[in-house]
Amino acid sequence: MADKKRRGEDAGDDRLHDEVVDDVADDDATDAEEPVSRGGTATRSRAKADSADSRPKTKAESDRVGLFGRIARFIREVVAELRKVIWPTRKELLTYTAVVVVFVAVMLTIVAGLDFAFAKGVLWVFGNPS
Repeated sequence: MADKKRRGEDAGDDRLHDEVVDDVADDDATDAEEPVSRGGTATRSRAKADSADSRPKTKAESDRVGLFGRIARFIREVVAELRKVIWPTRKELLTYTAVVVVFVAVMLTIVAGLDFAFAKGVLWVFGNPS
């Protein structure tokens, strides 16, 4: 178990290794001896999980990946996520751009009109200094 990676470090390895769930209710003592399954993965009993060889890994025992390895992994994950993106067609892109430009123009007109109205209102209430 010392060569396992920590949870969340590599999502692909979660299916390959056994996993123990420690969510046992205090009033249900019979669950301590039964294996717990989770999402179709292999199971292990709590008694085996509580053995001496299942102590948590220290930082020195864990497989550390160097800086360049982490950067390469990050780039691979970014490329994998970009492949999942549904890119718009040229027509859709032009439509979305036109909608945004029109919306911004309408909002600009509303804000400019309100600014002009409030400026005239303040000058009317407090008088023109000239």
